[in-house]
Amino acid sequence: MRIIFGLLAVGLMALSIWQLEQGRVGLVIGPLGGTGTTPATLYLRDNGGAAPVVVIAHGFAGSRQLMEPFALTLAHAGYVVASFDFEGHGRNPVPMSGDVTSIDGTTRLLMEETARVARAALAHPRADGRLAYLGHSMASDIVIRQALSDPAGDAVVAVSMFSQAVTATEPRNLLAIAGAWEGHLAEEALRTLRLIDQGAELGQTVSDPASGVIRRAVTAPMVEHVGVLYSATSLREARDWLDTSFGRESVAPLAERGGWIALLLVATIALGWPLARALPAGPPRKDVALPMRPFLLVALVPALVTPLILAPFELRFLPVLVADYLAVHLGVYGLLTLALCWRLGWLKGQFPQRAFWIAAAVALFGIVVFGGVLDRYVASFVPHAGRVAVIAGLALGAVPFLLGDSLLTEGGRAPVWRILLVRTAFLASLALAVALDFEGLFFLVIILPVIVLFFLLFGTIAGWVGRRTGLPAASGIGLGLVLAWSLGVSFPMFQAI
Repeated sequence: MRIIFGLLAVGLMALSIWQLEQGRVGLVIGPLGGTGTTPATLYLRDNGGAAPVVVIAHGFAGSRQLMEPFALTLAHAGYVVASFDFEGHGRNPVPMSGDVTSIDGTTRLLMEETARVARAALAHPRADGRLAYLGHSMASDIVIRQALSDPAGDAVVAVSMFSQAVTATEPRNLLAIAGAWEGHLAEEALRTLRLIDQGAELGQTVSDPASGVIRRAVTAPMVEHVGVLYSATSLREARDWLDTSFGRESVAPLAERGGWIALLLVATIALGWPLARALPAGPPRKDVALPMRPFLLVALVPALVTPLILAPFELRFLPVLVADYLAVHLGVYGLLTLALCWRLGWLKGQFPQRAFWIAAAVALFGIVVFGGVLDRYVASFVPHAGRVAVIAGLALGAVPFLLGDSLLTEGGRAPVWRILLVRTAFLASLALAVALDFEGLFFLVIILPVIVLFFLLFGTIAGWVGRRTGLPAASGIGLGLVLAWSLGVSFPMFQAI
């Protein structure tokens, strides 16, 4: 069964990768020069002619990979497409800087970076001099403002848009796309229409012949803030809007990658089960769970005490937004949990020699195998040199935290309600920290969904490893390293000036 399941997982991974790579066939994809320190990628249809340039910009904590459905769709449609990593994001070695609350601060610096990429793309022999901008979330405001600057944009596509720069007359050519589950961002898209026509509704195109303004706002069905990037509706609307804006007609297919990416990620995680079954078997399971009252004490006390201990301190020692606080919160939480476990005698026999090479194998699978898939098709997962210290700092907190988590969940052998309680308590602890310092720790709110996803995916692997080996510590150490790496490569680097 293990071999059959492993072959099935590998087969599904291979099928998904083959389908995803088909989206690159017929394109020339390579680095775009002339952008300074900004890493940028150019997408061109093989043997195509001169065409307008489309500059694509990602949102907060994103990267070029996340925007690739738009890049591939528009390149197949014949456009000269340039996509890049903002400062502080992806493989860009330069941290974000400036005042994030001021238009003349961080926003202006990101606009200048976008302009550099646009000028480099316009200098390409295949560029015909016309230019469009496409941006998601944070970048929607950046591209709208940049389209009104130099080099100016002939058209703008704003996905999950929020921008105070939109007026009744500027930008003149704008498509706003929002996910149907994005709530206020869908309302913001509608607002851009009603600046021109008070009776306009989503799905309509409105214009003002006197000023030459033309706008459209649509919602992509059944998607949220990330899913909107993979929606066929989003891709089709963007392509068709640019075709209309530039007097072109495209018949190329859409890069509908979401389903294949989901299958690839699920198949990769599923591969962890036969690999875990190949590990040395541990002792038979004991039916006696950790005693109830001590378990509740260890599960709940660190959740309450950690944010209270850290509330008086301002932690600023890592060049990543709130990563320094998160590293300390994880570390204090984990050390409190382990100290209580030690007092109760629950650490005895948890660290035989084999636990460490099993932990290394778990970390290798999470970082190299699963991480390699993410980096190729979803989001940047390979760090530049500047992120190494960030990953190391996070590991000092993540490893003890997940060690404690693995012990309390008994390596996946605990009842489901106990596992849910342990992990919900940690999320509640982070929420309490945000409540105690909302302004300083607001960005922790963005991290919460990432940690939930980590628990769902890698918590499953931890259970497989723990139940097979009988060594909760092995999966705890290994997944602590994976969590540190995941957070260290994902969140923007920031340096105040």
